[in-house]
Amino acid sequence: MALANNLTAILNLLALLCSIPITASGIWLASKPDNECVNLLRWPVVVLGILILVVSATGFIGAYQYKETLLAVYLCCMAILIGLLLVVLIFAFVVTRPDGSYSVPGRGYKEYKLEGFSNWLRENVVDSKNWGKIRACLGDTNVCPKLTQQFITADQFFSSSGITPLQSGCCKPPTACGYNFVNPTLWLNPTNMAADADCYLWSNDQSQLCYNCNSCKAGLLGNLRKDWRKANLILIITVVVLIWVYVIACSAFRNAQTEDLFRKYKQGWV
Repeated sequence: MALANNLTAILNLLALLCSIPITASGIWLASKPDNECVNLLRWPVVVLGILILVVSATGFIGAYQYKETLLAVYLCCMAILIGLLLVVLIFAFVVTRPDGSYSVPGRGYKEYKLEGFSNWLRENVVDSKNWGKIRACLGDTNVCPKLTQQFITADQFFSSSGITPLQSGCCKPPTACGYNFVNPTLWLNPTNMAADADCYLWSNDQSQLCYNCNSCKAGLLGNLRKDWRKANLILIITVVVLIWVYVIACSAFRNAQTEDLFRKYKQGWV
């Protein structure tokens, strides 16, 4: 029984360590400038990571001190948390699968169409009820102002592939409008205003820019999609390890109970 409990303690320690990349992924997502403005997607991964940390610590203590009740609680709670983590992963994959980006001739960056993203993201993140607060939050960030520090000439700006979806959608007018570049957030003399409704919404007022444009909403969703896809890779690896740890821990717990039953039988307690 001691060997089985020691194995379970080691596995719980490993599960505890697995909670670190989960929590770190959630904090990284929440710290991104665009995610800071989207409360809906801020903390679910962080909360799951902390809960896995607490449950793993409970299992470690239960295994180390031979507390079968704590181990049973650990196994039950961990099964629920792994299930919830899988739900979050699958949900994030499904809602971020559609990609609203499209290439623009002569540009190193992409532009984004709101219609290209999933209905859930459009309805729950950038609908009219939420956008006012998000738009005000984005205006307080340095997402657009820092472009003027990074790029001086039009050639530098147009050839850059490092412009984020959020910057592409919110900090400049759509290319189809035919505006002339002055600097990354100042554009003049459009030649094709009828090309896109956002052409009329563009403003050289640095507090306005294209924050009211559909392209800005699409850019925000493009950033969310990009960030969640990166985080999902880490979470998938972690959840696979957690499932492996959980299966072995279940087997070790069952073996410990069997050994205890035989021990009691030999001592005449059964």
